Amino acid sequence: MIFADMTDRMVLSLGFFGLAILVNLLAFALFGLDKRRARRRQWRVPERNLLTLAVLGGSVGAKIGQRVFRHKTSKQPFAGILNAICLMQVVAAVAMMIPTSREWILSGVSFLSR
Repeated sequence: MIFADMTDRMVLSLGFFGLAILVNLLAFALFGLDKRRARRRQWRVPERNLLTLAVLGGSVGAKIGQRVFRHKTSKQPFAGILNAICLMQVVAAVAMMIPTSREWILSGVSFLSR
């Protein structure tokens, strides 16, 4: 039974990791696409979509895309909002690594899902 429980956790972790990679790759690609379209004066990817992907876990891909493509680096408030999203996700990740805060966060999430 313990092995089956570990296998379920591993599958869930791999699925979450795979989804995170996919969202980050999509965010990175959309920054590149938006930069290309900006240069060609074509229809652009809405900023809301770029920020939504960052909120959904693609903040690393969004920041890398922002730097690699030199896109939306000085445009405010977009750059500030993206930095705030990144900061909140780093704080959440660090909090999840601390056992006592992880228990507190998970108990709050389970309370909200009732």
